[in-house]
Order: sequence, then structure tokens, then C-alpha cells
Amino acid sequence: MKTLEVEATKQSLRELTELFETILEEHGCPAGMQMQFDIAFEELFVNIVNYAYQDGKGSVWVTYDIGKEGEQRSLNISMEDCGTPYNPLSKADPDITLSAEERKIGGLGVFMAKKFLDSIRYEWKEGYNCISFEKKWKVV
Repeated sequence: MKTLEVEATKQSLRELTELFETILEEHGCPAGMQMQFDIAFEELFVNIVNYAYQDGKGSVWVTYDIGKEGEQRSLNISMEDCGTPYNPLSKADPDITLSAEERKIGGLGVFMAKKFLDSIRYEWKEGYNCISFEKKWKVV
């Protein structure tokens, strides 16, 4: 298990995305699942960048590890910030049966993250927003 402290910025997003793409590739994650992970990770990290720190400056602590069980692999990530309490999972899922014009703005990214990840949870713990999630795949 490794923990990194990064600034809550879009530059950090690019660096972390590159790191996780390398890890997923090294552990035999199929390209389609890597793309799903990238989308989900970006949405969740950008929520922290956009909402956690009202003054625009703050840190995110990203803890990650690879789970291995036979041919099954998983990337497990926890992100913590000490910004404004914000649970991105608390909003209702958008009604995707409506046309784009009819839908309310927002919520689609977190909806996709929920669909693309195998598990996701949020908690407010001792002054920290904590969001944890997992992406599983089978090594081919």
C-alpha cells in the first residue's frame, strides 16, 4: 500500500492518471477497463479539485494498492481531503432516459463512476472527506 500527498489540481490529476495507467497495464488490465477506470478516477478527483477547497488550495492524500487473488486483480484507491464536506454519492442518479436537453446539468460523471467501478463508498471521518473505490479485472 502506498500513499501520496498531491495538490488538489488538474496537474496532479494528469500525474496520477499516468501512474495508474502504468500500474493497470503492468498488471494486465484490459484497455477497455483501463478507460473505464480513467473516466471514473477523473470524475472523482475533479470533484475534490472543484468542491473541497473554497480558496482553491489544498491537498489530497491518495492511497492505493493492487489486490491479487488467483487470476483476479483489483486496484484499490482511497482519496482523502480536509476540505468542505461533500459526498458526491449523495445526489440522485440522473434520469438517462431523458434527452440531453431535458436532463439537469451535473451528476452524469459520478453516475458513470458508479457504473464503471466495482465498489465505491464515501464517509466523513474525523474532519476528512474519504472516498474509496475498487476496479477489478481478470488477467487474460
